[in-house]
Amino acid sequence: MKINHYALFALDLEAVRLFFVRYFDATAGPQYHNTRTGFRSYMLTFGDGSRLEIMSRPETSAHADDARRHPYAPGYHHLSLSVGSREDVNDLAARLAADGYATTDGPRVTGDGYYEAAIAGPEGLILEIMADM
Repeated sequence: MKINHYALFALDLEAVRLFFVRYFDATAGPQYHNTRTGFRSYMLTFGDGSRLEIMSRPETSAHADDARRHPYAPGYHHLSLSVGSREDVNDLAARLAADGYATTDGPRVTGDGYYEAAIAGPEGLILEIMADM
């Protein structure tokens, strides 16, 4: 068994799509739009074939994910993406910071030996960028 994809709701679907395309080389499939419900989504595919679905509906609300903002709330916490070497982590973290995204932790070696940086992406999505192990 393998995970087919991970999905998340976004307030600004286009901003989230562009973030993953620009910084993580994701390829976005065509936008799906259900005209009856207003649901819209993109399936993003990364170089290794892993996929992330980003979704939006008219009733998507900033209030819906207030619980997720608490660091110990149940549910989605962060998405971790391997980006290559330690130098790649440093370079991407610096690029993201220069473009206005907050680095919330690192780059650093974690207690269990991973090299990573945590970034607050669009809409407060927490992204861990990690060196390959």
